[in-house]
Amino acid sequence: MATIEERLSQLRGQISSIARSCDRDPSRIQLLAVSKTSPVEDILAAVAGGQQAFGENYLQDALPKIHALQHLELEWHFIGRIQSNKTRDIAGHFSWVHALHDFKHARRLNEQRPADLPALNICIQLNLTGERSKGGIGADELPDLLEKLQNLPHLELRGLMTMPPASADEKLQRQVFGQLRRLLQQMNDRGHRLDTLSMGMSGDMQAAICEGATMVRIGTAIFGPRKNK
Repeated sequence: MATIEERLSQLRGQISSIARSCDRDPSRIQLLAVSKTSPVEDILAAVAGGQQAFGENYLQDALPKIHALQHLELEWHFIGRIQSNKTRDIAGHFSWVHALHDFKHARRLNEQRPADLPALNICIQLNLTGERSKGGIGADELPDLLEKLQNLPHLELRGLMTMPPASADEKLQRQVFGQLRRLLQQMNDRGHRLDTLSMGMSGDMQAAICEGATMVRIGTAIFGPRKNK
């Protein structure tokens, strides 16, 4: 069985190969290792393999790991659903939030971001397929939310995030990812300065990269099958 370091090396090779096949620069695509449910030992193995950015879905699992590894210069991304009673810990312990879609949560994160930390990097989550099981706003709501967020000085608007339907149909995957890419360009044409498309996981990474992903969120291909919480 391959080690975590070996899987990381293989995955980076796959990302580079996919990027080149789509005439993209592999260095423009960041790998976010989704470490939810993975123990500290697995994260340390990934760090030994050169990984520094980690994504966590569950705050109660993430905080002990963040504290245990605080001596390392790691970048922590909160990629789960935001709850109002957890915004203070998110604001205080993470560098990025990937699933913001509620201005109330944005305001709380802005107010609770510690003054000694840089602005919290934000990706807005879009639900482009109307699936009730997924969070996110519709495309028509994006301009208004972006305008409101301009007035929150402790948040740094970086980009957009989405998840396509659970389907192996690459054409469908690319339709959703392509729509997100076009939305980002439309918002930048209106004067915003968004630079991040957080999209693509183990099962749809190829479609996401070919449609312009700048950050892919990969868990199983690095850490193996998900552990029980």
